[in-house]
Amino acid sequence: MIKLKKLSEETGCEVLGKAEFQNPGGSVKDRAALYVVEEAEDKGLLKPGGTVVEGTAGNTGIGLAHVCRSKGYKLVIYMPNTQSQGKIDLLRLLGAEVYPVPAVAFENPENYNHQAKRHAESIDNAVWTNQFDNIANRQAHIETTGPEIWYQTGGKIDAFTCATGTGGSLAGVTRYLKEKSDGRVKSFLADPPGSVLHSYISSGGKLVDRTGSSITEGIGQGRVTDNLKPDIDLLDGSLHIADEKTIEMVYRCLDEEGLYLGASSCLNVVAAKEVAEKLGPGHTVVTLLCDGAYRYAERLFSRKWLEEKKLIGSIPKHLEKYIVLP
Repeated sequence: MIKLKKLSEETGCEVLGKAEFQNPGGSVKDRAALYVVEEAEDKGLLKPGGTVVEGTAGNTGIGLAHVCRSKGYKLVIYMPNTQSQGKIDLLRLLGAEVYPVPAVAFENPENYNHQAKRHAESIDNAVWTNQFDNIANRQAHIETTGPEIWYQTGGKIDAFTCATGTGGSLAGVTRYLKEKSDGRVKSFLADPPGSVLHSYISSGGKLVDRTGSSITEGIGQGRVTDNLKPDIDLLDGSLHIADEKTIEMVYRCLDEEGLYLGASSCLNVVAAKEVAEKLGPGHTVVTLLCDGAYRYAERLFSRKWLEEKKLIGSIPKHLEKYIVLP
């Protein structure tokens, strides 16, 4: 757990980030990866020499690649072709068979998740781990992330916030902290542009069509997943975090905290700051630093990319020194 000193000073709160980028595969998704594979083993769905198939925006696949290598399984990954080349290259380096496919809505049969499912069904001794709706994902955070946060703060936590892709992290941590604190700890969803969950929570459960997009990878959702469904009513609210705020925080965290974080991590940090401001001085707010910037550097620190996304103006002038790529 890392104290974000500058933001803590600004808000008068303890703003803490759980350093999930220190996991073996470099992200929070390592936890879900281990649990979904071990669940398949426990159910007898995956036997020695078998194949794991998953649809992922990247980090779950990287976690699965590490798990599968250690256990002797083959790994096949389907992912949207909008993801960074760095993730695709790393997956292949780790031994995965990778299929980048057009990014289409979940309702489309060619969505990367549906293609992964069909692939697993077409071969023997294979399992589609189904990270979005496999609640072993959520269970990983009930059994590990939530208890670790409680222990690391000595139970002195007032609020938790993070974004959601599969919903496992937010749901599992929320469930644990709510039960452990008898409901005292508040929990907030942090949502990027293009996701429907902020409007769903704000409107009291009305699901609208997904529109727009975000620079963040692996977070945001067009539906309520099975991982999130059991715990969504436990949430105390949600925050919509604009890309402009996220990209500014990428540069602020690097300059002020010495932390080289990806966009989804920095969206979480922005949300933690806003929750701290909402609660007022003297509170402790925790979020997840889900991964580092290493897999996204060619975008986040590229002048051309920032200009294409119309985000160059979001970076304070004194931080433009970190834009080191053309």
